[in-house]
Amino acid sequence: MSDPKAFDKILTDIIRQDRGIRRVILVDKTGLTIAHVSRLAYFAVDVDSIGAIASAVFCASEEQGKNLQIGDLEIVTSEFSEGKIFASACGKGVLCVVSEAEVNIGLIRLVMKKQGAQLAEELDKFLAVEPMAPSKDKELDEEDLKSALAELERV
Repeated sequence: MSDPKAFDKILTDIIRQDRGIRRVILVDKTGLTIAHVSRLAYFAVDVDSIGAIASAVFCASEEQGKNLQIGDLEIVTSEFSEGKIFASACGKGVLCVVSEAEVNIGLIRLVMKKQGAQLAEELDKFLAVEPMAPSKDKELDEEDLKSALAELERV
């Protein structure tokens, strides 16, 4: 089982690596936000939308690479006049780093690779689902099933 605070700790470690990092978001490959941290708490943005778009861009680029048979995607970088967005795979998730325009790209890549491995490990624990074996005393017998079906038919 994963420690619920493990994601926040790792994301906080990332944001502390460079003053130019504004926000760090961890999403799954469908775009759902798992965790996020921000340097600018007063600067309101829709983190869920940013994460979903970053995941979609990353997954689309990943598919392009597969179709072109040019290897595994390492990182997607989007450069804007006032900042950058980096996205990289971390196991079953996508790590997204939003930074200022003047940031050390090499450091960002290194940090994303190192902490991405830690996040992948935590994600595997977090997403691991152990099936529950039915206990003998809670098994439904035929009478219970007939009773439940009759109840549903009344509704």
